[in-house]
Amino acid sequence: MNQELTTQKNYWDRTVSDFDAIYSHRKNKFDNWIDATFRWDMYARFDYTMAHSEPIAGRAFLDVGCGTGRYAVEFAKRGATRVVGIDIAANMLEVCEQRAQTENVAEHCEFAQGDLLAYAPREKFDVVIGIGLFDYIRDALPVLSKMRAVVTDRAIVTLPRFWTWRAPVRKVRLALQGCPVYFYTREKIDALMKQAGFARYEMEQVGQLWCVTGYVSRST
Repeated sequence: MNQELTTQKNYWDRTVSDFDAIYSHRKNKFDNWIDATFRWDMYARFDYTMAHSEPIAGRAFLDVGCGTGRYAVEFAKRGATRVVGIDIAANMLEVCEQRAQTENVAEHCEFAQGDLLAYAPREKFDVVIGIGLFDYIRDALPVLSKMRAVVTDRAIVTLPRFWTWRAPVRKVRLALQGCPVYFYTREKIDALMKQAGFARYEMEQVGQLWCVTGYVSRST
């Protein structure tokens, strides 16, 4: 594991509880208000991902940077036959396993520690997602290209927007915690999706984020 991945792993292993609390709302009223006011796009990206993943039932999904498994487990709950989540942080994966057991979908879920570039799936997936993944990747192109290589239908990703008020604040805050973060313009994403080999793609601005769906085929 290179130094960049090791830095990220250490950060996410430390902050797993704080991260998951954004979704569970197990915080005090003020902190929940902060999340609802300034992080609403994190909830909106969940809805975007689920809507753009349809049809879900009967299909196979790969969740890259799966975090605490909220997306992966939801796919399984909605009828996905196979869901694989990979993440570099062991503490995140422990939560994934527990969540899958609690939601009675463990038989459809598999979680593994590692990064996508080193991952060799036994077969391709219908859909691959990378939600909140590219925030922490210096060179996005190899990862997007690998996503394109392991999927038969589409890839759904989110990337933080460059020209926003939150970008410099977030960059400084995470830098102080030893976690670099990266931001993207529309033009940069256009270039990345084309270079990665997607036949076509859709891009939507959602708050401080870009939500992007890249398709393997030009047809719907």
